[in-house]
Amino acid sequence: MAIITIYQGASGSGEELADAVAQSLGYGCVGRELLIQTSLKYGISQAKLNEIDETGPSWWERFVQNLQPYRIALTASLCEIIDAEGHNGLVYHGHIGHELLPNFSHVLKVLLTAPLETRIEQVRERQNLKLAAARRYVEEIDKARSRRLQAMFGADWRDSSRFDMVVNLERMSLLAAKHLIVEAARLPEHQSNPATQQAFADFALASRVHAALVMSADFSQSSFDIKANDGSVDVTGALPTWLAEDRVVEKIKQIPGVKNVRADFVNAPDMIFGE
Repeated sequence: MAIITIYQGASGSGEELADAVAQSLGYGCVGRELLIQTSLKYGISQAKLNEIDETGPSWWERFVQNLQPYRIALTASLCEIIDAEGHNGLVYHGHIGHELLPNFSHVLKVLLTAPLETRIEQVRERQNLKLAAARRYVEEIDKARSRRLQAMFGADWRDSSRFDMVVNLERMSLLAAKHLIVEAARLPEHQSNPATQQAFADFALASRVHAALVMSADFSQSSFDIKANDGSVDVTGALPTWLAEDRVVEKIKQIPGVKNVRADFVNAPDMIFGE
């Protein structure tokens, strides 16, 4: 089985195609809404998440100054979704899923694309907009998503090298695109095996630990590097002088899947973390 992420710029066939691919493969299919819902457990307030309005002109400026905790929490949330929904394979359609997962061999990252004018026409027909309004909508969505990925990952969603497959929907029907993605997902190189399953399990556990720490107000002035190996967690980083290492270790031990913890911290002046 594989994990498939499908990303599309503003136009709108991604969810339909994701559903069709999932049905053909017998996979689960989830989207951005479940990712946001799952991320709430890490302390991202609903009000904050509701500010993710792609049509707003200054969305990132109103959101948060430090995006790293949110990126870590969203990564952990997607891992939880895969653990819960992806035992037989999973298709995720959304705007950042492809950036949240490393390039595991059983993760197939798909970019749906089409020329700008084609996408504008698709939006015009789907939303019953005038041509000028449809053009403005597509351009604003593209700009907002570019700001999002650049701010959170330092990446450009139009960079085709970040994907395993690029499908031009101007030259290919949704049916043909579905067959292409399904056949790619069935190739041996995109099947999971014990090694890739363990690698993903380690990544998922490290992500959950990292998210639990960085989203906790108690540790907001600390920095962490987390590695996991079959339930064993190694944590290194820097703590403010007033924070005891034992508090961090006890927090980690409470996370499901953690068997033991090895910590190696240095103390640093509080001002380093507050700047």
